[in-house]
Amino acid sequence: MILINLLPHRETARKRRREVFFVTLGLAALAGVLICTVAYSWYSTQIESQRGRNTFLQSEITRLDEQIKDIATLQAEINSLKARQTAVEDLQGNRNLPVYLLSELVRQLPDGVYVNSLKQENQTVLLTGIAQSNERVSELLRNISNNSAWLSKPELVEITAGTVSLSPRDQRRVSNFSMRMEIKRASDQKEAASSAPAAAQVN
Repeated sequence: MILINLLPHRETARKRRREVFFVTLGLAALAGVLICTVAYSWYSTQIESQRGRNTFLQSEITRLDEQIKDIATLQAEINSLKARQTAVEDLQGNRNLPVYLLSELVRQLPDGVYVNSLKQENQTVLLTGIAQSNERVSELLRNISNNSAWLSKPELVEITAGTVSLSPRDQRRVSNFSMRMEIKRASDQKEAASSAPAAAQVN
C-alpha cells in the first residue's frame, strides 16, 4: 500500500528554519548588546580611574612646583649669603695685605737694591727703586718669581742708568728701575694650601 503525504512539509520546515534563524539572531543581538554594555562599563571605569590618577598627579605636580620655587628661592638666598661671606672673608684677609707686602719685600730684596716708592692698585703693585747694577734688578725679579709666597708675575717696566752723589767728590753709577707685580689675596693662599696636599696625594 502506498502512503502519500499531502501535508505542506516544505513550508513547515522552512517556517521552522526561519524561527530558529530569528531566535538565533535575537540571541546574537542580545549577546552583542550585553557584550557592548559590559565593554562600555569597563572602559568607562578605566577612564574614570585614569582621570582620577591624572587629577592626583596634577595636584602633586602643582605642589612640587611650589616646593621647587621655594627651593630655588632658598638656593638664591644661600648663594647671596655665600657671596657676602666670601666678600667679608676677602676684606678681612686683604686688610693685612700691606703688612704681607712689606714683609715679603724685605725678604726678597737683595743687597744693593733700595725702594723709593710703592703704589698698590687692587692686586697690582708698582715698585720704583734704585739698584747698584742691572744684575741686582735681575736678582730681585728672580727672587719674586721663584721664592715669594705673596708676590707673583714680576714685570720690569723700565730701567735707566743714573748716578748718585755720596759726597761732592764721590759719585756712583746706579740703575733706576720700576717694576710691576701682583700680590696674592689671602683666599688665593688658602686655595693653594688646600690644593697642595691633594696634588701630593695624586703624585
